[in-house]
This record gives sequence, C-alpha cells and structure tokens, in this order.
Amino acid sequence: MRPGPAAVTTEPVPLRRNRDFLLLWAGQFASALGTRVSALAYPLLVLAVTGSPAQVGLVASAQAIPFLIWFLPAGALVDRWSRKRIMLIADGGRVVAMASVAVAIVLGRITIGHLMIVAFVEGTLFVFFLLAETAALPHLVPKPQLPTAVAQMQARDQGADLAGQPLGGLLFGLGHAVPFAVDAVSYLAGLALVAPIRGNLEEQQAPQRRRLVAEICEAVGWLRRQHLLRTLVAITSAGNLAFSALVLVIVMRATELGASPAVVGVLMGLVGVGAVAGAQLAAPVQRLAPNVIMLGALWWWVAQLVAFALAPTVVVLGVVCVVGSLMGPIFNTTNAAYRYALTPGRLQGRVNGVSRMIGWGARPVGTLLGGLSLEALGAVPTFAVLAAWMAIVAAVSTANPHIRQAPRLETLTEQA
Repeated sequence: MRPGPAAVTTEPVPLRRNRDFLLLWAGQFASALGTRVSALAYPLLVLAVTGSPAQVGLVASAQAIPFLIWFLPAGALVDRWSRKRIMLIADGGRVVAMASVAVAIVLGRITIGHLMIVAFVEGTLFVFFLLAETAALPHLVPKPQLPTAVAQMQARDQGADLAGQPLGGLLFGLGHAVPFAVDAVSYLAGLALVAPIRGNLEEQQAPQRRRLVAEICEAVGWLRRQHLLRTLVAITSAGNLAFSALVLVIVMRATELGASPAVVGVLMGLVGVGAVAGAQLAAPVQRLAPNVIMLGALWWWVAQLVAFALAPTVVVLGVVCVVGSLMGPIFNTTNAAYRYALTPGRLQGRVNGVSRMIGWGARPVGTLLGGLSLEALGAVPTFAVLAAWMAIVAAVSTANPHIRQAPRLETLTEQA
C-alpha cells in the first residue's frame, strides 16, 4: 500500500512580512504622529489666545464629545460598509479640517468657535477610522498573532507620542500654524499608505441587514451578558474620566514651574518613552495571570498620580511621566486581547463601538471637569483629586470577582 500524502502545515507569515498589516501600521503611525503634534498645539494655542484653562477644556471636550455621539452608530455602520473606504474618507476629511486651522491662523482669523468645530470634526472622523481599523485587524492578521499585533499597534501609538509631543512644542515655537499644517500633511500620508491595502477587510458573508437600532441593540445585549468584558469597559470608563484631564494638568503644572513650550513638549514626549517601553513588554507580560496585570496597572496609576502631586520640579515630573506610563500599553493589550478572543467576527465593529462609547464617553466629561478644577483649585490639588478617584476605582476593581478570577487568554475560544 502506498502511504498517503504527508500533511502540509503552513506557518502564518510573520508580521514583519505581512504587507497589508505593515501598510496599515505605517499609515496610522504617520497620521498618529501628526495628531500628537496638534494635540499639544491645541492647549498651547488656546492659552496663547485666551489665557483660560476652562476654554482649553471646552476645546478638548469638543474633540471628545463625538465619542458619546458616534461610537454606537459608527460601530454598526463599520460592520456594514467598506472598512477601507471608511479609513480613506476619514483621513481625507481630517486633511481638510486641520488645513483650515493652519490657514485661519496665518490669516489672523482663528477663533475658539473655529477650533471647537474642527476638534469636533476631527474627533468624529477619528471614531470612524478607529472602529474600521479595529474591526479590520483580524482580517489582516491570523488569530494567534493578534495579541502581538495589538502590542505592535500600541508601540506605534506610543512611538507617535514619543516623537509627536516634543515635535509639537518645537513646531509651535516656530509658528502657531506650523503644527496644524504638519498634522494635515500627516493625514495625507496616512491616506496614501492605506490606499494600497489589498486584503478583504469585511466578513465573507455579511449578515442579513436589519434596522440600525436593532443591530446596535444586538451588540449591547451581547456585551451586557459578557461579565468580564462589561467590567473591563466600566474600568476603562472610570479610568478615562481621570486620565483625559491629566495632559492638561501636567501642562499647567509644568508651566507653573517655568517650563517653555518646547520643554513642555519634551515633558509630554517622556510619556511616550515609558509607553514605548511598556508596549515592548506588553506581549511577553501576557504570560502573567491577567488579574495580576489589570489590578497591578490600576494601583500603579494611583501611585503615579500621587507622585505627580508631590513632584517639586519639571525634572521629577518627567521621571514620573516615564515610569507611570509603562502600564498603559500592557493594560490595553490585555483588554483588547480579551475583546478579540470573546467577540464574534460579525459583531466586531458594533461591540467595539459600544465598548468605546462607554469607555471613551467619559473623556469629554473628564476634560471639562479637569479644566474647571484647574481654574478653581490649581494643578497640585487637581492631581490629588485624580489620585483619590483612581484609588476608588482600583479598590472596587480589586473586590470584583470577574477581575480577580479572569481566565487566561489561551483558554478562551471565540463565542458566536
């Protein structure tokens, strides 16, 4: 008897040779770099024009309000529409929005109202791009490689923080319009890199379409029954309430200590130093028990905020920025890995939309409250308030059985 043909096993292509993944990674690095440049320029510009931290909070809130408005419908639409087309339109729209700010500054016609409108448009397009990219990733990367891919996406974003924030301060010093023009060019580069992606980014057989509200309700009901994911969404929302205000508080405290815009940019870039290091550790750290990762991150952040309140110099602020930001990519990678492992492919866009609407919906509230707290109390008391809030979040999470008994990722299978 002839032996049967030998079984052929094929190893997945390494991420470093995955053309479409690399195009998506590079395109978003370009646009994320520009976003970080303008992110620092926004508060510096508003402070230069008005001198009011509360007005800075208003502009930041305008950029974050779309998280409350759009994440639910955008999640359903991302599961219906071409995800690649959504990303291209989003980048193109952001080119126009940021270019309008640069032109208005050059003409001496910039207003807070204009900045709020642009911030709202940019935030809206960001929501659509983010959900499309998140839902597309499992179609570009084999499932066993998803945790590593998520960690590399985290490294990309934190690398953009590392380079973008100092660059933003430097460019703002060259001219108030310069960082916004650079941001417009970065979105154009992102568009050019996403356009050549060839892979199919949608489900092979799209589910039968129903009313948009019914599709959203399906995702809400599914997430409500997932105790672990539901708890992680609540933790993310509570954490974002504090951390959405943190950048503004750091900028104000550094300014009080005599830092120039360029030094403020370097200081914010140091957040990226720690985060890049954390992103490199994110994949191997997943070998630890998930409850250790998640609870350790929460208490780590409490210590970071206390250290910010006690920091007497800009140098110490910088050290705290580096050390404190190590945990962000590690926690985010664990969170995303659970979401990919548990969420059916047909629900990826919608569940991500629901999760981020709740998790990121706290951001406009946090930025607005942070601006008001700074104006009423000052930077150091605001740090103390944020530390107290995160201590409550960490204590409640430590007592939660779904976090304490979280299963290891390798034991999970996708639930349809």
